[in-house]
Amino acid sequence: MIVRIWHGWTTAENADEYQRLLDTSIVPGIISKAILGLDGVDILRRVDGDDPDVEFVSMITFDDWSAVEAFAGTDRTGSVVPAAARQVLNRYDEHTQHYEIVARHTAS
Repeated sequence: MIVRIWHGWTTAENADEYQRLLDTSIVPGIISKAILGLDGVDILRRVDGDDPDVEFVSMITFDDWSAVEAFAGTDRTGSVVPAAARQVLNRYDEHTQHYEIVARHTAS
């Protein structure tokens, strides 16, 4: 499996709006594409006391590289940021990182 990791930052004032966009539009839009090999989307949110912005991290899990390409295109690392998200984000990764899951340990 492959995890695609991307970071975006918004102001504290826009953080709830961005979260709403993620929950009601962006993530459902990704899921609705019914990409073969898309496993799931996790969203993380963090406030760092030293940074006035709120950080969001998306982790999209795919079965293989062909699924990543079905989502992002042949340039696998390019960011996929909808226009509505660009309206509320201050900055974001222009390129994503990909990691292969080589082990997964779960608590029973």
